[in-house]
Amino acid sequence: MQQDDVRKVMEFLPHRYPFLMIDRVVEYELGKRLLALKNVSYNEPQFTGHFPHNPIMPGVLIIEALAQATGLLSMKTLADQGENFGEYYLVGVDNARFKRSVVPGDQLMLEVLHKKNKRNIWSFSTTATVDGKLIVSADIMCASKESTK
Repeated sequence: MQQDDVRKVMEFLPHRYPFLMIDRVVEYELGKRLLALKNVSYNEPQFTGHFPHNPIMPGVLIIEALAQATGLLSMKTLADQGENFGEYYLVGVDNARFKRSVVPGDQLMLEVLHKKNKRNIWSFSTTATVDGKLIVSADIMCASKESTK
């Protein structure tokens, strides 16, 4: 079990404010599983329009947070194997189910489980929870592209 703060997260993900969705890696097992945390704050830009009278985190941003968590697990795994990692793209979301809303003040826990990878395609089973309650579940596929640097 290991933890990474946001500075370590930014070493692996190219995203920056306002699109970096991972605040901390709580634990991970290379090539197997990652649990990350996203603190949801009223100051985030999406809440000025979604919805000002009843702020709810858009589902698409929860999926993006889960995709970023898969990227962290993939990139950390590749780096540990001494492989060069470059760009990482979301290429598929299947079986997405939204069960509850996420509001400012919530702490979103993002769990990704590596199912398989073949060549540069990675498949994951993912869940997002708040206070142990399921918010979203989805199967996510991403593709990694080796850096040309």
